[in-house]
Amino acid sequence: MLKKYLDKTLIEAGCDEAGRGCLAGPVFAAAVILPKNFKNKLLDDSKKLNDKQRKELRPIIEEQALAFAVAQVSAEEIDRINILNASFLAMHRAIEQLKIVPESLLIDGNRFKKYKSIPHHCIIKGDGKYMSIAAASILAKTYRDDHVDELHLEHPEYDWINNKTYGTLKHRKAIEQFGITIHHRKSFTLLPKQLELGL
Repeated sequence: MLKKYLDKTLIEAGCDEAGRGCLAGPVFAAAVILPKNFKNKLLDDSKKLNDKQRKELRPIIEEQALAFAVAQVSAEEIDRINILNASFLAMHRAIEQLKIVPESLLIDGNRFKKYKSIPHHCIIKGDGKYMSIAAASILAKTYRDDHVDELHLEHPEYDWINNKTYGTLKHRKAIEQFGITIHHRKSFTLLPKQLELGL
């Protein structure tokens, strides 16, 4: 059972990212402020839901949230600042876009770079513990999936429509055969060492 809040007296924003372990495309993050009385039996960590359930929840979250925002950090930026910092930056960009300034941030995971003077709480597996983080995980995941589906139209040979740019065997074999695109993260190990391209 997901908790509604960490502190009932504060305006809390749940934050989560999607696409951190992918080989290509941006990392996305979302920040969501839910009403304290928000209820939805289906709401859960996005990884525990199927595509249909996530798509069903997204408009409900967007309509009922007091505020929400989704942001991204490009593959080029990821290569420049590394994926951990890019994940923090994506969350910062999402928080910055919120139409309500939160008084507390609930962050999925064990690390975060402080955003301005807003107190934050890092919660391991927070997307399976707090409603606002679960809602953020669903928005980040669905927005990223939509973006990757568009990238797939440009580069169908990598099968991104199915693997969402994760390092599946089919994706890695396509890299071996066709090389990389501008969307690939050059700082990642795109192929096993013995097959590495001269990047």
